[in-house]
Amino acid sequence: MPATAAAKIPPEERLLNLVVALIATDQGLTKDTILTSVAGYREQSEAGASKDALEKMFERDKESLRGLGVPIETIGDWADPDDLREARYRVPSAEYELPEDIEFTPAELALLNLAGGVWSESSMSDDARSGLRKIRALGDLVDEPIIGFSPRLNPRDPAFPALHQAIEASRVVTFPYLKPGEDTPRTRRIQPLALVEYEARWHVFGIDLDVHADRTFLLSRIVGPVALARGSFDPVLREGAGERALAGLEEVASRNSALLEVNPGTEAALRLARRAIRAEQGIRVPYVDVHIFADELASYGPEVRVVEPADLRDRVIERLVITRDAHGGTS
Repeated sequence: MPATAAAKIPPEERLLNLVVALIATDQGLTKDTILTSVAGYREQSEAGASKDALEKMFERDKESLRGLGVPIETIGDWADPDDLREARYRVPSAEYELPEDIEFTPAELALLNLAGGVWSESSMSDDARSGLRKIRALGDLVDEPIIGFSPRLNPRDPAFPALHQAIEASRVVTFPYLKPGEDTPRTRRIQPLALVEYEARWHVFGIDLDVHADRTFLLSRIVGPVALARGSFDPVLREGAGERALAGLEEVASRNSALLEVNPGTEAALRLARRAIRAEQGIRVPYVDVHIFADELASYGPEVRVVEPADLRDRVIERLVITRDAHGGTS
């Protein structure tokens, strides 16, 4: 059945299929072409998803990929570049093409071919290959191996497969969840309704049966196996769950923002600018979880400084001090 086929394409595979299609085109693909040709969207369309829902999915996927460092270019009308009604999208080939003066020895080429084979066999599904064949029919050349592109999608959290299966089967699950500041994980029992990616991290959204309320859990904080529990739930509850989850995360982010000073030309500037708003003193970046955001900012070291809020600044400093002390640094 079409609905079942659509459910089998996980979000991270849809993102990979989109990246491959956008790399494969020189002239760019229109939104309509993407929604009807790229695996992950095509199945949803065939299953009866509305065009509005598919377009919203595509817009979220674009932002997710840009947040992960994939440069998606929007090409407007040649006569009026600001007219985006028939916009086309692509990943510029110059971002991943190797310079013409680079040469490899036979041994190096063998290693590259081996690495490419492992990548394609583990990451590219039959639907992705079928998608490439469809792109060929549009007149784009995709025969050259895409060895210059290294996918930067985060690997699945260990809990992802079990939660994905439980969602499809509409089954209740339990898992141990460790919140920041707590020494012992608590067992959570939920009806899992959707897996969503936000700020390059995966979350599971569902109904917490112990508090009888919607809750969103960060997969990286699930510290043990996800187990099926007794009981199932009506699949109708899954309808619109992903949209509700993302809306909730965006609402939280709208209430929390950090004023940052970032060194130009650095990794921090590149990554943070994708979700930042310019401010008089640096940039302002919304965030959902202060602990996760502090981890990210600390990883940039001296490239970024937190102006406000003070709580976030203190947490970043605490992480930097721990890192310094762990490496034998002094005050």
